Amino acid sequence: MNLTFRAAHRADIPAIVRLLAQDKLGQLREDCREPLPEAYYRAFEEIDKDPNQELVAVEDGAGALIGTLQLTFIPYLTYRGGVRAQVEAVRIREDQRGRGIGEQLFRWAIARARERGAHLLQLTTDKRRPEAVRFYEKLGFRASHEGMKLHFAGRSH
Repeated sequence: MNLTFRAAHRADIPAIVRLLAQDKLGQLREDCREPLPEAYYRAFEEIDKDPNQELVAVEDGAGALIGTLQLTFIPYLTYRGGVRAQVEAVRIREDQRGRGIGEQLFRWAIARARERGAHLLQLTTDKRRPEAVRFYEKLGFRASHEGMKLHFAGRSH
């Protein structure tokens, strides 16, 4: 399949939010009502102006938005002042899953992380998504660390 990977635009935000809501966990977190809550657009503006953030839109050959992910580049002192890349919010449109698009998206993300000088690409995945764990393992990711999160009261999680 001929895919285009590009920076997301403000006009893409409703479609991206719909993608984020297309699973059992996303349905609990996202709000797809029209008009879309302004918080999504404020978040996009913050992401868009940060050179260490890349919100990626995936288009099919007809120009339809069918996938997304966010890459964050984290500079830090360890690894002699290294950079690590973090991938988040990976989604492929429901009717496009199982066609190898996710794998193509990850191959692109891996190449992009290398291009930006990252020494590793990391991600977290919810333990309630065992199919995602298998997908990431197939791509070469390994569960080398135990991840932990602290959710703050008043924020959806």
